[in-house]
Amino acid sequence: MNLLRNAIKSHVSVRTIKPTHALPSSLREPPRRFSTEPDQQQPPTPEASVDQFLDSASKGFAYGKLFGATKYTMKSDIISLLEGCNLTPDDIKVSYNRNFFPVAMMLRFPSPAAFSNATRTIRRFDRLYRLDRVDASDWDIVTPYNGKTVVLQGLPRSATLEDIERFLSGCDYDSSSIQTFTSTRPGSANLFRLTTVQFPSHIQAMNACISKNRKLCLNNQVSVRVLY
Repeated sequence: MNLLRNAIKSHVSVRTIKPTHALPSSLREPPRRFSTEPDQQQPPTPEASVDQFLDSASKGFAYGKLFGATKYTMKSDIISLLEGCNLTPDDIKVSYNRNFFPVAMMLRFPSPAAFSNATRTIRRFDRLYRLDRVDASDWDIVTPYNGKTVVLQGLPRSATLEDIERFLSGCDYDSSSIQTFTSTRPGSANLFRLTTVQFPSHIQAMNACISKNRKLCLNNQVSVRVLY
C-alpha cells in the first residue's frame, strides 16, 4: 500500500499544469460607444454620394463654342481639325439659327487640358475659326440632331402633308416627325417654308439627301440637307 501511495504522489508531482490563457483583446477592450454619442461619425446618405459623384464628374469636362463652320461642315471634319483633343461625335453639337443655318459648333472636351490644346490648334488657323469657352448650360440647351434629321427647303407654301410624303416616297422615315416652320431671309419680308423630317439612322437620312436633293415638289425644286 505504501508503494502504491508513493507511486501516485510521484505521478502527480511531474504533471505540468497548463497556464490560464489571457482573455482575447476584443474582450479586454472597453465597450464601444453607441452611435448616438456626438463623436460618432454618420455614414453618408446614398443621395449625398450620388451628388458628390455627379459633381466631381461634371468638373472634368470643358465646353467650347467654335465659330467658322459652314452648313457643309461635318462632325468628322471637326474631329480631324482638332486631332489629339479626344473628341467623339457625341461631344459635338451644331447650333442652328431659325433658318437651320449653322452658327457655331458646340464642343465638349474631356478635360480643361484638352480645351487648351484645342485653342492652340485654332490659333494656327488665324481668322478662319474662333473658339470661346462656354458653360455646361450653353451645351445643354442645344438640340442634338445627330445626322438623323433632314431639312427640306423650297417646298411650296401650298404643299400639304400628302405632297411631302409623296416627295419622300421610297425613303424610310418617321411620318409623325414631320414639322413645318416659316421664316424670313435677312432683309426680306417674304416668308418661306422649312420642313424637318427624322429618320431611323444617319445612313437613311443621307440616302434621302442623295436621292431627293434638287428634286421637284409641285414644280418647286427642293433642297435637302442633313442636320447634325
